[in-house]
Amino acid sequence: MVEESLEGVAFRFIETNGIRMRIAEAGTDGPLVLFAHGWPESWYSWRHQIPALAAAGYRVVVPEMRGYGQTDAPESVEAYDVVELAADMVGILDAVGVDKAIIVGHDWGAPVATNSVLLHPTRFSGLVMMSVPYGGRAENSPMDAMRRNFGDNFFYILYHNESGGVAESEYDSDPRGLLSRLYLSPDSPREDPTVVDPKRVAGGWIPRLGAPKGLPAWLTEADLDYYVAQFEQSGFRGGVNYYRNIERNWEVTAHLADTGIQVPTLFLAGERDMVIAGAGAANLQSRIGQVASDLRGVVLIPGIGHWVQQEAPDETNHALLDFLDNL
Repeated sequence: MVEESLEGVAFRFIETNGIRMRIAEAGTDGPLVLFAHGWPESWYSWRHQIPALAAAGYRVVVPEMRGYGQTDAPESVEAYDVVELAADMVGILDAVGVDKAIIVGHDWGAPVATNSVLLHPTRFSGLVMMSVPYGGRAENSPMDAMRRNFGDNFFYILYHNESGGVAESEYDSDPRGLLSRLYLSPDSPREDPTVVDPKRVAGGWIPRLGAPKGLPAWLTEADLDYYVAQFEQSGFRGGVNYYRNIERNWEVTAHLADTGIQVPTLFLAGERDMVIAGAGAANLQSRIGQVASDLRGVVLIPGIGHWVQQEAPDETNHALLDFLDNL
């Protein structure tokens, strides 16, 4: 079994912020490093980081985030706003008996990690944002901006915000189809998509993503099978609900408009990650540095896409350990 192949990693359930959460743990001594995964991912997304950091003397805790895997998935959409997600992270620290941790987040885990530090500054001693930078609270509604920019055309975030659960219905019907199309590198060969009309009415997301002609070198069939099994168990609704809170998150964090990040911070991404849209290190340094008073660096790994900790595990581990060892 995949889980048993990771030596030194133990799993258990804890209670945090009113939910039952499954966590993976490794290492027993040293500063605690808390990892937060993104969408559509899993604790398993950190499989290369867990043993490396534990071997370097850190205690590592990796949750299955709210709505994922065997962790509880509340029904209410509002139960997935960033205030609740940050409270989940603090509740993990309480459950494992630690006052402070360094928090590392990738994709959706990055805004969760960032807001955990902003909302609970006394509980965190360091922050690593991966793929999703933070330059301060937007002045205007991010959802309004997306609706203006895309109009009647398809955009996955707008799709995730449609009523009726259309997005998760599509993904639940073909989890392997979705995941195998998303878990690719920038240069991975694909078949032509079956839907090319940009209008939303032409179809959902899976047919717009060309099917892979093979798995990338960093993802085995066993890896993909494990991810698929995780989503066959939990479904996609919990993860999609994170997107349904983008507007709410903007509203409930109004009081953070003038609040900066006071802990040592690192930004890490693949240079070809679509989220940063071609932004260079200097641009990101300037943007994040406006709100992070102790930005220790911006690391962009050449040739690497969105799934940075899986695509480039050695480079990711090196950057993380260099940051952690100098705190």
